[in-house]
Amino acid sequence: MKLDHEDLNRLIEKISTSDIQEFSLEGEDFKLEIKRNLFDQNKVTNNLISNNSFDKQTIANQKTINDNIQVLSEPEAPQVAPPGRSELTEITSPMVGTFYRAAAPGEEPFVEVGKNVKVGQTICILEAMKLMNEIESEFNAEIVEILVENGTPVEFGQVLMRVKQS
Repeated sequence: MKLDHEDLNRLIEKISTSDIQEFSLEGEDFKLEIKRNLFDQNKVTNNLISNNSFDKQTIANQKTINDNIQVLSEPEAPQVAPPGRSELTEITSPMVGTFYRAAAPGEEPFVEVGKNVKVGQTICILEAMKLMNEIESEFNAEIVEILVENGTPVEFGQVLMRVKQS
């Protein structure tokens, strides 16, 4: 399949004025992918046209690169212990996943506020990619606060619990 400058311009114009959300076209020497609502695709095309750096391979490469860019949200401010709680140690999530306080629905939670835990004792489960990862205590401590609700998604580094080491 051959696609010249004019054909490409007409194709992009048609797609930009249609309801098409995703479009893919492959030729012998190019691949064009367009995904709308991620950012302004026309701006990319217009920049390439105005800079005279326009060829099929450049457009295909630029579209592929831009389609793979993910817009990341601003990182949340790190959670710190409230004033007067400097004696507490924060247990943070070692991964992104879903937080569970018990091994299964209806079962007793691994830990409760006010209870003591020992080194190696399971304190929660983080489900990531359908794998259940038991999170164990790294020290002997008393659970002071549990900051995450059961079944809630958590991020890497998010504070799960605050404990007082013994």
